[in-house]
Amino acid sequence: MISPLTIDAPLSADLEQLGLEFFAEFYGGLVRRHPGNLEALSELAQVFTMLGRNNEGLAIDEQLVRALPESPLVRYNLACSLSLVGRSLEALDALERSIALGYDDIEHMLVDEDLLSLHKEVRFQRLLKRLSRPD
Repeated sequence: MISPLTIDAPLSADLEQLGLEFFAEFYGGLVRRHPGNLEALSELAQVFTMLGRNNEGLAIDEQLVRALPESPLVRYNLACSLSLVGRSLEALDALERSIALGYDDIEHMLVDEDLLSLHKEVRFQRLLKRLSRPD
């Protein structure tokens, strides 16, 4: 048995990549068999994003928004995907809608790497200020 502590970094990264590719195939197959399985769709979108397949993740997030238009988390994930593909204005629109629907985890927004491209945007700063003010 090999201890996880003895696996070198490149091998560990390769194993992680293989695991993500496995999950992409697994959830992709599940979605093909059961297109209405929103949980599997959500997981597939996340795996695609982790693999850097951002356009595919975005397409699924758009599908999830059509299925669950009032979900703050689904709108937040859409904002992340839009940000990752460089569609900042649309990402900010989705983020604003997410907040209007009740998303309020400012701490996560600040550390979420998917939103890094928005951090210097004036609208993003205004959203943070609005969330940090007690009502």
